Amino acid sequence: MTKADLVEKVAERTGLTRTDVSVVVDSFLDTVKKTLEGGKNIEIRGFGTFKIKLRKSRKARNPRTGEVVPVPDRKVPVFKPSNEFKNMITKLPIDDVQVSE
Repeated sequence: MTKADLVEKVAERTGLTRTDVSVVVDSFLDTVKKTLEGGKNIEIRGFGTFKIKLRKSRKARNPRTGEVVPVPDRKVPVFKPSNEFKNMITKLPIDDVQVSE
């Protein structure tokens, strides 16, 4: 599902215009990004938590030359689904799931 698909679904369910829903979706996504950029987490009960995690430095290898390359510490955004959300997904029949590779 793309952002445009999401906007369309919400517009259908709420009766709002696609333009209004698009503004709300864009505002929500912008707020998530700005909040994480500020170093704060976002918890949406029943859905999950958006947060920043620190990945420790490590040594990697250049696959072409085999040379060891240091990879520095870095921060990455992560989403952790709530238990309620995870349980809902695990109960889905296997045939109903489209797995992306």
